[in-house]
Amino acid sequence: MEHHCAGEIGYITGKWPLDLDKPTLVFIHGAGTSCLIWEAQVEALSPYMNTVAIDLPGHGTSQGKGRENISDYAESVLRFIDSAQIPRPIPCGLSMGGAITQHLLINHPKVFPAWVLINTGARLKVLPVIFETIQKSYAEYLELTCTFLVSQKNNSEELKGKISACMQSTADVALGDFRACNAFDVMGQLSSINIPVLVLTASDDILTPPKYGAYLAENIKGACKMNIEDSGHVSPMEKPREVNRAIHDFLMGLPYQHI
Repeated sequence: MEHHCAGEIGYITGKWPLDLDKPTLVFIHGAGTSCLIWEAQVEALSPYMNTVAIDLPGHGTSQGKGRENISDYAESVLRFIDSAQIPRPIPCGLSMGGAITQHLLINHPKVFPAWVLINTGARLKVLPVIFETIQKSYAEYLELTCTFLVSQKNNSEELKGKISACMQSTADVALGDFRACNAFDVMGQLSSINIPVLVLTASDDILTPPKYGAYLAENIKGACKMNIEDSGHVSPMEKPREVNRAIHDFLMGLPYQHI
């Protein structure tokens, strides 16, 4: 795995340089986290396609300020794809990253041959306790993160440590992220999408329950949906083999001309 930057965006790749003849999975993390949430996907899927995981502005190794709306984050991803010359980009977004992905697909459909949505929704209302806890004590929010993110079936000390390493933003950036999520709503626009999509849900996800993904799959023409059992909101970390296989099988099953 290698670390690079393009403009203000820091990112990791499975292999370098990117193969211009292969599609590129562009992994987009959720609120208040970083590209490290995708390490298992970046490594495991790199033999089959280019893999890139970005830090959004204000997160991880990226420069600049965090944004407070999904459209501005989407524009920063578009600029990154252009400046880094990413071949045949396929956005793969988790939670807020899924909202960013949906915005990209609705507003820039010709740029992307396919896409993957993980534990997200067409509307992302945020639990009030998240805002309250961050404003009261960001340290307390970070300590309680696993309560929200991880299935109790997977709540190990090792996983807690990995998640803590992914929490790479300030309290102000995290608040801005959650405000952006709270304002996000494209429920009335999904029918305009006509691009191959994989929707992944997680059985124990309390932040974006499986019904969110079910709504996406029901309202996006031809969407493929899979559920990851015994996993919470961060299934790419909790159940990496299952998530990797689902992404691999979906993309490898598409006709070559689609990707």
